[in-house]
Amino acid sequence: QVQLVESGGGLVQAGGSLRLSCAASGRTISNYVMGWFRQAPGKEREFVTAISWSGDRTSYADSVKGRFTISRDNAKNTVYLQMNSLKPEDTAVYYCAGRYVPLNRHIYFNTVKEYDIWGQGTQVTVSS
Repeated sequence: QVQLVESGGGLVQAGGSLRLSCAASGRTISNYVMGWFRQAPGKEREFVTAISWSGDRTSYADSVKGRFTISRDNAKNTVYLQMNSLKPEDTAVYYCAGRYVPLNRHIYFNTVKEYDIWGQGTQVTVSS
């Protein structure tokens, strides 16, 4: 069983940067698609970005394209989300998610229902 723990959230001014980490334990995530989602108060959880198990394919929500970068270090069993040029509308709880895939599938998933492992979330607050 894989457990995911996010860290790196906090309070930052608009225009600033944060780097979130998602550390996995229990087993390797080297054959897991990994994603980041976020949920603002009163809103549904929404897709932010995802990365294939090998890291060769990524996907981003239009709202974060060009500002956020997902990466992974399978040797460290960790996924990262580099967030630059942060805006107040980026304020949310950020969740890391994962789903096992066979190694012959270089794919990613963009919806909540396609992931079956979730972290507890980390709060990101961007002040104006």
